[in-house]
Amino acid sequence: MNKCCCNAKLKLIYSCSGAANTGEMADQISRKLAKEGYGNMTCLASVGAHISGFVESAKRADENITIDGCSVACAKKILEHIGVTPTKSYALTEMGVEKGKTPSNEEIISKISNKIKKDLPLKADQENNAEGDKNSGCSCCSC
Repeated sequence: MNKCCCNAKLKLIYSCSGAANTGEMADQISRKLAKEGYGNMTCLASVGAHISGFVESAKRADENITIDGCSVACAKKILEHIGVTPTKSYALTEMGVEKGKTPSNEEIISKISNKIKKDLPLKADQENNAEGDKNSGCSCCSC
């Protein structure tokens, strides 16, 4: 299985980036989670375009997480189309966000991010890296 050199599990985050407020929020939430170490955000469009490296990364990842803006679930369906069942899937409209109505602002982004974080351990928490330092991250991973 494809592992980072620091032995943390490879967790990839795929985001809807649709035209509605929900897609915008899904993208911002995914970026926030990646920045905080909950996984590596990667390109959903490249998977949808069947670019081999991105498809293989999805197939080899320990975990694939999708964050969709709405129940249409484009991110989830794109992964399923290549034969990958997401480990965890979230749809913002199932978390209290209303398509076309809920404003995209830092308060909402933080609120939804915090709900998702409760369900996702930090990468370093899943498997200790070589030094056992939870704050060292996996800068060697370029997904």
